[in-house]
Amino acid sequence: MSKENKIGPKICRIREMRGMKQEVLATALGVSQQTVSNMERSAEIEADLLAQVAEILGVTPEAIENFSEEAVFSIINNTFNNTSSDNSTLIASSVNYQPTFNTVDKLIEVYEENKKLYERLLEAEKSKVDLLEKLINKEK
Repeated sequence: MSKENKIGPKICRIREMRGMKQEVLATALGVSQQTVSNMERSAEIEADLLAQVAEILGVTPEAIENFSEEAVFSIINNTFNNTSSDNSTLIASSVNYQPTFNTVDKLIEVYEENKKLYERLLEAEKSKVDLLEKLINKEK
């Protein structure tokens, strides 16, 4: 079986592209790092294991089965247009870098969530201090 048809190396490459170490994948699967290493050298793996791996990697099993590094590089190369003869300036073509949400609203939302979390943590710490003071006063 050619390397392109082996599932294991495809899993390995996707895992590497996601910046995930074998140990992290192993922990998520509940297996040893050596088991992941062996799996990544395998030509085939069971469908249920493939589904678990795909979920952990944030892709579909079909994406793993159909993964092609050449296709990835082709997409990357076709996403950018070179507007300079010296390759110093690259601009995106047909790629929308604008968020689909209002960034100011999102910042305010995150700030409010963090503020509420901070207030809850502060209350918990105050409760601990009060409890410790009561215990110290009882012992006096």
